[in-house]
Amino acid sequence: MSLFCATGSIDTDLSKQELQSLLDEALGKLGQRNRVLAVPPDQSREHSRAGELTNYVWQYYGDGLKAVLPALGTHTAMRPDQITHMFGDVPQDLFRVHNWRTDVETLGEVPAEFIREKSEGELNYAWPAQVNRLISQGGFDLILSIGQVVPHEVIGMANYTKNILVGTGGREGINRSHYLGAVYGMERIMGRAENPVRAVLNYASDKFLRELPIVYVLTVVARKADGGLAVRGLFIGDDSECFHLASDLSLKVNFEILDEPIRKAVVYLDPHEFHSTWLGNKAVYRTRMALADDADLIILAPGVKEFGEDKTIDALIRKYGYHGTPATLAAVEANADLAGDLSAAAHLIHGSSEGRFNITWCPAQLTREEVEGAGYNYADLNTMLGRYDPEKLDHGNNYINGEEIFFIANPGLGLWAHRSRL
Repeated sequence: MSLFCATGSIDTDLSKQELQSLLDEALGKLGQRNRVLAVPPDQSREHSRAGELTNYVWQYYGDGLKAVLPALGTHTAMRPDQITHMFGDVPQDLFRVHNWRTDVETLGEVPAEFIREKSEGELNYAWPAQVNRLISQGGFDLILSIGQVVPHEVIGMANYTKNILVGTGGREGINRSHYLGAVYGMERIMGRAENPVRAVLNYASDKFLRELPIVYVLTVVARKADGGLAVRGLFIGDDSECFHLASDLSLKVNFEILDEPIRKAVVYLDPHEFHSTWLGNKAVYRTRMALADDADLIILAPGVKEFGEDKTIDALIRKYGYHGTPATLAAVEANADLAGDLSAAAHLIHGSSEGRFNITWCPAQLTREEVEGAGYNYADLNTMLGRYDPEKLDHGNNYINGEEIFFIANPGLGLWAHRSRL
């Protein structure tokens, strides 16, 4: 097992040239490769710099890069304009679309006994290790799994084995891993590199992916004081060492611990990145440990037009709504459709305040009836943008007409918690 690059600190700010140079140096250590597959995230992780790194991979290997498989998970396939926006001039004919319902192969199972142990007796099912057939059967001599390590609601810290086993995974694998995290409790998972979901994925990786030539290319990205973004670290390797190094740095630059709980939070969702509550509920996940009881969370969502990225999941969200853990678990027990899509059930748990704080969605293209029908409060987007103009707000505490708010420009870049909830 090898570590090919480990560069980063809380003060590092890697330039484009430095990123490309470090990547090229690491790829050079791998020796000659003739059939390369790149597996980056989609536009929902645009700030990861994975698009730029994939472009550098293409520049390095040329015709040796045979395909790019965005790790969509359950997300909608990328449009040509989104591909160009994120990946630049990488040829569009290299891109493949992952379909989590039809494109996968099951390589084996993590036994139910392991799940029962890791879930502390809450769940008792086996977990299928599923990946896109292009990964398992494509005959590549290098698979580059590219992405960002950042606190995450399902897996504790995003990326590493998740990018392959969930990002290019199948229906049952995604459903059961998400449900495991939700039932175990996201507040026991977020910001922790080791947790039950990670243990399951690592078990599967060690047992079923060990013969595949996977190398992980992991960034750590943080917001700077001036509002811009900095690449604080780049870690490249073929085992868990690069992931743990990236996780340690991410906690230092992406995890903001607050001395006082937030009474009112305003979160802005970039319309290029967030089109659904499925993605946009990062505003809920990443702030919940910082919010006071009875706090108000206002989500400004100019690009949000749907609940689920997947039509089936969208319908389930509309049907069952965000009503907390007990209601969701009861609905799973009583309804075959929700029991058959456990990732949707997990999302309903993740996106609920459990009645502890108030969530107000301000979407551009969902109606009051739709939002309130899903269990949230609704407010008009234009009215709220007039009151809380993202262009005039600084990250953190602001005072607007005598009102104190805590503003977050992109919830996907961090995790916030009050000391009492650590």
